[in-house]
Amino acid sequence: MLTTQQIIKKYGKPNQTGTPYLTTISIPFPMRLAWDLNTRVKTIRCHKLIAPNLLAVLNDILKHYGLAEIQRLGIDLFGGCFNFRQMRGGSDYSRHSWAIAIDLDPARNLLKETSKTARFARPEYKAMIDIFYKHGFVSLGREKNYDWMHFEIAS
Repeated sequence: MLTTQQIIKKYGKPNQTGTPYLTTISIPFPMRLAWDLNTRVKTIRCHKLIAPNLLAVLNDILKHYGLAEIQRLGIDLFGGCFNFRQMRGGSDYSRHSWAIAIDLDPARNLLKETSKTARFARPEYKAMIDIFYKHGFVSLGREKNYDWMHFEIAS
């Protein structure tokens, strides 16, 4: 996983607007806003350097699971990508400040939750996590056994 200094060197310094490093990608399947299931998400704002990786992840997830299974498993529950803020409980910026991380299904994969109860720790999500790794992301759930909703670019 990248240190803050490595992130700044590669991705620049974060700022509240995300200018000039953000880009918008059209996602290959409809997502729902995790805290308002009636709100559809059709695009994601992410760092321009990770956009191809994130799009490849979402395309491979769709190819592997299909839309009905994505919805059944809650993989379509978007918890955010760009959010300029400090890490919870820390002084460094969150990886979301650079938009180099994405959260999925946060209500069933809570921040401090371990593999005993986190939804994404179940066997049916292994392929999804493997797809993230294939395209250069890491899972905090797999790496540190907490924050299973969170996937961030590894390099």
